Amino acid sequence: MGARKHKTAEKVKEAKKNLYFAKLNNCPTSPRKMRLLADIIRGENVEKALHILKTSSKRQSAIRLQKLVLSAIANWQAKNEGVRIEDADLFIKEIKVDSGRQIKRIRTAPQGRANRIRKRSNHVTVIIDSRNKTDI
Repeated sequence: MGARKHKTAEKVKEAKKNLYFAKLNNCPTSPRKMRLLADIIRGENVEKALHILKTSSKRQSAIRLQKLVLSAIANWQAKNEGVRIEDADLFIKEIKVDSGRQIKRIRTAPQGRANRIRKRSNHVTVIIDSRNKTDI
């Protein structure tokens, strides 16, 4: 790796030390369905977001997002040993749902035709942060 790429990689690594995030790639749910839940929990406290996901009617997306938020909390705990979660007042700073790969299938149609079915997937990124940074 060249010197310029090495310096850029080091800058990115330093910036990620202060971020607490979790990613889910190629989740087999359409991005539109996942964004419905992501918009609801964006900016909420972590405890409230987990409660919203637990009681949501969109079970499949909610279960995956719930696991992702719990993973982000675990990543926060790993980087902040000795700090209690209750004192940190964690909230969902950013949540992004991007389109993933599409699996294309063919369904037969009348009169010898064929229709294309697109099975969509998505990538979800959750970033959590603490509201009171004086403790950390």
